[in-house]
Amino acid sequence: MSELMVELANVQLTLVSGAGAVNILRGANLTIGKGEAVGIVGPSGSGKSTLLAIMGGLEKASSGTVLVAGQDLNGLDEDGLARFRRRHVGIVFQAFHLIPTMTALENVAVPLELAGRADAFEVAARELETVGLGPRAAHYPAELSGGEQQRVALARAVAGGPDLVLADEPTGNLDGKTGRAVLDLLLGQSRKRGATLILITHDMEVARACDRIVRIEDGLVVDDGRHAAAAQ
Repeated sequence: MSELMVELANVQLTLVSGAGAVNILRGANLTIGKGEAVGIVGPSGSGKSTLLAIMGGLEKASSGTVLVAGQDLNGLDEDGLARFRRRHVGIVFQAFHLIPTMTALENVAVPLELAGRADAFEVAARELETVGLGPRAAHYPAELSGGEQQRVALARAVAGGPDLVLADEPTGNLDGKTGRAVLDLLLGQSRKRGATLILITHDMEVARACDRIVRIEDGLVVDDGRHAAAAQ
């Protein structure tokens, strides 16, 4: 195994509601090496998105070990987690989460500005060119197709040079041809930059494009790395 980007050991997450305690993750174990592309599959409600959120510092585990990019995320407070995400993580969601009142260029540049980059707009323009949207930089999200919006979201996710790119159903709102083009960009950009990519999908064809497939059921990792077995 290459040097690790992610190490999860006996990770549990329990949420308490009026109906009682709900065990979302029940002792998940997973290691992911630097530069790997990993597809995570499993039934709805199995804990896929929760596991992704924990790896990205968006959610804290109730117990267990969560080491990402050499950092113990359980030991960080909210400010520390925010700094961790800014330095190390890029995220692409199924819903594009673009700011409707900002142009494509501004959507990519603003997180860089918040991170203190003086060259934010230059970097943003370059990233939009990379995903084929240079001529659309001045357009607002409502003026872009779904595939174009997701490419803006991808440019925004990788513009800061993250070590870890997390993608939650990035092709879920797109037709097959457009989704494949976005997937190819996502894989290509991650590999070009040496970033680790962790991708949640319900589409096994999307998952098979990754180096490994991890299957989650009922809050546990039940298969790891064998495409044929995970596809069953």
